[in-house]
Amino acid sequence: MSKRSTTTRSEELLDQALALIPGGVNSPVRAFHAVGGTPPFMVRGDGPWVWDADGRRYLDLVGSWGPLILGHRHPAVLAALRDQLERGWTFGAPTEGEVRLAATIRERMPSVEMLRLVSSGTEATMSAVRLARAATGRSKILKFAGGYHGHADPLLVEAGSGVATLGIPGTPGITPGAAGDTIVVRYNAPPEAEAAFERWPEAIAAVIVEPVAGNMGVVPPAPGFLAGLRDLTRREGTLLIFDEVITGFRVARGGAQARYGVTPDLTCLGKVIGGGLPVGAYGGRRDLMELVAPAGPVYQAGTLSGNPLTVAAGQATLDQLDDGVYQRLETAGQRAADLISGAASEAGVPMIVNRVGSLITPFFTGSPVTDYDSAKASDTARFGRWFHRMLEQGVSLPPSQFEALFVSTAHTPDVIDEFAVALAGSFSGP
Repeated sequence: MSKRSTTTRSEELLDQALALIPGGVNSPVRAFHAVGGTPPFMVRGDGPWVWDADGRRYLDLVGSWGPLILGHRHPAVLAALRDQLERGWTFGAPTEGEVRLAATIRERMPSVEMLRLVSSGTEATMSAVRLARAATGRSKILKFAGGYHGHADPLLVEAGSGVATLGIPGTPGITPGAAGDTIVVRYNAPPEAEAAFERWPEAIAAVIVEPVAGNMGVVPPAPGFLAGLRDLTRREGTLLIFDEVITGFRVARGGAQARYGVTPDLTCLGKVIGGGLPVGAYGGRRDLMELVAPAGPVYQAGTLSGNPLTVAAGQATLDQLDDGVYQRLETAGQRAADLISGAASEAGVPMIVNRVGSLITPFFTGSPVTDYDSAKASDTARFGRWFHRMLEQGVSLPPSQFEALFVSTAHTPDVIDEFAVALAGSFSGP
C-alpha cells in the first residue's frame, strides 16, 4: 500500500504557478518570501473569513490589501454586481455609473472638483505626476523614503511595500534619467523637505505623499507635517499630491485630507472606490483636471477605465459608509490594536503598534516608528515567526512587517473576541 501524500493543495498549486508565473504570484508580497513557507491559495470569502484550497478557514486581516472595508461578499455590493452583470460588464463607452461615482466622490472629498477613473493605483499616481509636470512646467518630483506610489519608473525610488519587504533595490530597469528627477527625503522630517526646495529652486513640480504612510507599515503624520507641506508647496508654486489609494474613504468619510484638515491640489484614489474590483482615480482642482485630454493636452487613456462592474461595486460600497460606520471601524481598530499590544507586552516582546482608524501595523521594535528608517529597525525575523503562529491559529495577516492590517465592518465585537483568543500565546518563544 503506497504512502499517502502529505502535500497540500496550496503546495500543488504553487508548484504549478512557479512554472507559469514569476515567483508563482502576480504581486510579489503574496509569495511569502519575507516570512517563509507556502502561501495558502484562497478559494472563497465571506464576511471576515476566507477559506483556502485545503478547506481551512482564516480570520482575514488582509482584506485584499484594503478595498474590502465591508468585508467579503457584502450583500449590497453583491446585489449591485449581479444587477450590473445582467446588463453587461464592459462597453467601451460612457455609462451613468461613472457619473454617479464621480459625483459621490466629489461630495465626500470636495478638493476633487473633477476626476478621471483609471484601472489601478499605479495609473493614478503616474497620471497625476504627468499632470503636475505639465501644469507647472517643471520636471522634478519630491517623495518620501518608504512611500510606495505604484511601480511607475520615477516613483519606485526608495519605495516601500513589496520593495521593502523583499529587500531589493527600487530601480533595476529604470533609467538614470527617470530616477534622477525624483528627490527623496524622510517622512515626518519638514527640514529635509525645506532643504530640497532650497537646493532645487523652481524645479519641483509636485510633492507626492501618503498622508498616512501605509507601505512602510502604518506611520501617522506628525502634528503639523501635512499642514507644513501645504504651506511649503503653496509658497514654492509646487503642487501637493495626496496618494490616498489606501486612506481614501478608509480613515474617514472624506479620506485622510478630511481627518487632518489639509487640502491637496491633486488626490489619487483606489481600493475602496472599486469595492474590491480593479480601480484607480486621480482628481483635484478643476483648472488642473481640465488639462487632461480630451479637455486639454495632457494625454491619458484606458480601455477598461470606468468599468461598469467596478463603478457599481464602488458605488454600493460608498453608499454604506456613513459616520456611524466610521465610528464602528475606529472602535474595532482600536480594540484590535490594544489586543495586539497587550499580548506582546504580557509576553515581554518589544513592540510598537501604530494605528490610524482601521489601519494597524504592529512593529517588532521598542522604539517609536515615525519614518522608513525607524520602521526598518523592526525585527523582521521575529515578525515572520509570529505571522506563522497566527496563521496556525487561523488568522490571515499581511505576510510582511511593512504592510498594514485592515479591519472591516465585518470584524464585529464577536469576531474581535475570536482574534483575542488566537492572539493568546502567539508571542511566546523567540
